[in-house]
Amino acid sequence: MTRSHRSFLLGLGVLSAWAGTTPMTWAQEAPVVSDDEIIVTGTRVVGRSRLDTVAPVDVITAESLANAGSTELNQALTVALPSFTFPRPAITDGTDSIRPATLRGLAPDQTLVLVNSKRRHASGLVNINGSIGRGSAAVDLNAIPTAAISSVEVLRDGAAAQYGSDAIAGVINLRLREAREGGAVSYTLGQYFTEVDTTRAEPREEEDGTTSTVSGWAGLPLGADGFITVSGEYLVRDPTSRGDRDPRITSAAQSPTGSLITSRYGDPEIDQGTVYVNAGLPLGNSGWEAYGWAGYQTREANSAANPRLRSPGGVDNNAQTVAAVTPVGFLPLIAPDITDTSVAGGVRGVVGGWDVDASLVYGNNRIEYSTINSLNASFARAQTTPGNPLFGQTPKRNFDAGALEYEQVVANIGVQQTFAADTSTPVTLAFGVEYRAEEYAIEAGEQQSYDIARDPATGLAIPGIVGAGGAQGFPGLQPADAGGDDRDAFSLYADVEANVTPALIVGIAARYEDYSDFGSTLNGKASARYDFTDWFAVRGAVSSGFRAPSMQQQAFRSTATNFINGVPVDVLTTPADSALAATLGAQPLKAESSSNYSVGGVFRALGIEVTVDAYRIEISDRIVLSDNIQGANFAAGATLTPAQQTSQTIFNLISAISPTASAARFFINGVDSETEGVDVVARYGIDTAAGDFDFTVSGNLNQTEITRTPSTSVLSALPVPPVLFPINQVLVFERGTPAQKYSLGVDYEFEPFGATFRATHYGSVLVPQANGALTYDVASALILDAEARAAFGPFDVALGVNNFLDEYPSVTPTNVNTNGPTAFSSFSPFGFNGRYVYGKVGYKW
Repeated sequence: MTRSHRSFLLGLGVLSAWAGTTPMTWAQEAPVVSDDEIIVTGTRVVGRSRLDTVAPVDVITAESLANAGSTELNQALTVALPSFTFPRPAITDGTDSIRPATLRGLAPDQTLVLVNSKRRHASGLVNINGSIGRGSAAVDLNAIPTAAISSVEVLRDGAAAQYGSDAIAGVINLRLREAREGGAVSYTLGQYFTEVDTTRAEPREEEDGTTSTVSGWAGLPLGADGFITVSGEYLVRDPTSRGDRDPRITSAAQSPTGSLITSRYGDPEIDQGTVYVNAGLPLGNSGWEAYGWAGYQTREANSAANPRLRSPGGVDNNAQTVAAVTPVGFLPLIAPDITDTSVAGGVRGVVGGWDVDASLVYGNNRIEYSTINSLNASFARAQTTPGNPLFGQTPKRNFDAGALEYEQVVANIGVQQTFAADTSTPVTLAFGVEYRAEEYAIEAGEQQSYDIARDPATGLAIPGIVGAGGAQGFPGLQPADAGGDDRDAFSLYADVEANVTPALIVGIAARYEDYSDFGSTLNGKASARYDFTDWFAVRGAVSSGFRAPSMQQQAFRSTATNFINGVPVDVLTTPADSALAATLGAQPLKAESSSNYSVGGVFRALGIEVTVDAYRIEISDRIVLSDNIQGANFAAGATLTPAQQTSQTIFNLISAISPTASAARFFINGVDSETEGVDVVARYGIDTAAGDFDFTVSGNLNQTEITRTPSTSVLSALPVPPVLFPINQVLVFERGTPAQKYSLGVDYEFEPFGATFRATHYGSVLVPQANGALTYDVASALILDAEARAAFGPFDVALGVNNFLDEYPSVTPTNVNTNGPTAFSSFSPFGFNGRYVYGKVGYKW
């Protein structure tokens, strides 16, 4: 039976189930097309609606999130926002478990994330391998359960002058649910039912990735008028596997997985629990209110690295395996335990006619790494070879690989007042002060996770022992990596928004920030909107912006295994101000700077609303992770060519710091880019005797061009200079995310019935390779999703299918996927897992 036949039969089954049930209404009313959704992002004017703003703001309701077919916030935003993409990287170390998302094709850390309009802390993870967002350290949106959220506001405009660092691509503001009564609980069960068709293997059926989620919220009274809203989620997900056959083996008996597919390439296994509490309490009759929230999540994950095999002839492959311990090799697993904590509190009220808001926000993200089912071949060989001090010890298979931790404290006081000599021409003035303190820490793993076999008495390498050091798949953080850094920042801001005339709104904002580690910056923004009629307006803005180098980029260092031309190489990542980076010519990091320009229009009439917004974003001195600068060791006294001289010099520098690494990379400023695009969002709602329909059509066209790449005078002076930011990395920036994304969404409600249908078209992406001849395209694709739901009193049920047609991205060519794991590119904007079927049941009160 072909895939298309199975898709058709499955579709009939879903439609039959749809016809035989009655749709549900979730915890709140169904989304309604309306122009009176009041927003707080991008403006400090109280009561401004999303269609009356001077910049584009999308509002995604809790109902839309619930109907997205996924409990992952990032995935739900992907189907709701025109320029938001969320790839699913695999075999990229910790990035598998904390996946980055992008807005307008820019870096994940160039979008600011707020919770209740307060800055959210970033993850401790730095994306250092071959994923979209390489070199960035972004906010983990999936640390916040969708049940805790009442709406998401997305400002698609540069806003650093309003909110500070990171708001180059835009701002995502998560507004937490506020309720003193009511509640809902739901259970969602989903699984992939798909046919995987790779290059080398026969098509195979997969039923994996089973995901079970219990989610809910409850509103409780606090005093006479206050509220406490408690939200929680518990999620368990099995891994997926979409690798190709491994051509190095001829029998499953030679495989550590017992299959001709030796990899586990796909989503990681997840066990995750989250709780959020949001509260507000009026302080008597003073007109003041206390507010606060707290969130806590634990996430236990594990994902696979590349398999380590013994060759069919029984010879150790690259000195990574030991016959006495792993006779066919092994599949190492990377298992981060992630803890995310946030606590916030504040008061707001009126003093002398001015609205005052003072708050303190704390955030912490900690990642404790383990490498399991692995091997330190150097230690294992010593422990199984007679005649050395370690002989007879039991080789370790599981390793404590160290930890990363990021912590942030933000204190803020803001005041504002609206002056209105005439109700049609109000002026809102706002200003404030903010203080931010940040810390980043690295903890080393146990010795065997990173070192080679050493004599315990002398600390010297045991002679005659040949084997790769460190835990294969994910070497531990070393004592030389351990430590950390901290900094603080102080900012002042002012913002004025005025109706110069009833039809003309003008806004001006300015922000000064001073950082203890790299200095100060001043940024401004001017915006305007003119309403020609009640149904048509034009708007535009120009602003300067910045993104401070993150603490992770400033202080992260590690040694990790990269496969370079199919060969595993330990690569040292080092800060820009380290001795090694300085020797290679690096300079201390400075802030990225940007210039943002936008112009657009708003049309609303006859039940139709359309917004069109074009933008241009120029960024200078983008911070990137350099390419792997690889060295090689040659025999003493050998006559070396200029290229070999360069390799020997680099090797000497690296080996003086790391006992196992032979390549290095570091963070560096110096990439300039220009991004241009247009967002279109159209909505139409219609009420009929047969039900209410809400149609949404959206699209994004986006293009980025790199106009400058970095270099250092030291490396440029070498006989054969290495390239710090090669063409394949340039192409990731320019073509690694879709240049086009279009979607059509239809929500239908006819109580007690309901349904949602989405069609999303993703443009093609390029998958660059270091060898340009191996670069290939992932073709465009159309992804169809559908959900039907019914309500039976307080009970809700739903059935849905994501990727109804079981679409996959283009297969990876065999000359790129030489050993079989990466059957599909993780650059694919819709992933590579295939069809996902889910059901939901819920109860509300």
